[in-house]
Amino acid sequence: MLLLAAWLGRPIEAQAQGQRQVVQFTGIVATGDSLLGVPGASVLVPQAGRGTATNAYGYFSLPVLAGDSIVIRSLGYRNQYVVIPADYQRQSYSVIVSLKEDATVLPEIRIFPYATEREFKRAFLALKLPKERGSATAENLNEDIMRRIFNNAPVTSVGNYRQTMQQQQQEQQRRMGLGPSVQANNPLLNPFSWLQLIQQVKKGEFKKKEGVDY
Repeated sequence: MLLLAAWLGRPIEAQAQGQRQVVQFTGIVATGDSLLGVPGASVLVPQAGRGTATNAYGYFSLPVLAGDSIVIRSLGYRNQYVVIPADYQRQSYSVIVSLKEDATVLPEIRIFPYATEREFKRAFLALKLPKERGSATAENLNEDIMRRIFNNAPVTSVGNYRQTMQQQQQEQQRRMGLGPSVQANNPLLNPFSWLQLIQQVKKGEFKKKEGVDY
């Protein structure tokens, strides 16, 4: 009976030893130059088909097995790989992954409306343009039609902007005494005219000179 129990217990013990340790894989995915978190980066275990994505701060948390190979990738960066040791016995594994930029230059693509460039040039050279006289283009460029369009067209946003800026500039010049205003046009309301008159009176410019008739 003891031999039978020992023989039945061997496969169970071997199976328990063959199971891999479950590890909580956590970390932060950041850029290599500034160590800022990369949001939306994928953390994937390709063999198991499981994975997750980093949050807005670049943090992630994913349960894996000891011995798993994890790939971390994001658009515009090179892929980074992390391997959990097969004999890892702890329940958590934390890393800081620094991604490096991957600049990819795409080849130049030219799009033509024809199958080949030669056919496009042949069709372009054989193109017949309409004559200006008697065409709709010539009628639309008629002087009378253009004048009516100019006189009846509403003011555009650019015209409104220019008119508003001119009004503001004129108002500012009036406040500074440089622009046309009622005070500037009427000398009786202009303080500078009064100042000039007072100075002339003090100097005696308005006194009657002897032998001079006014």
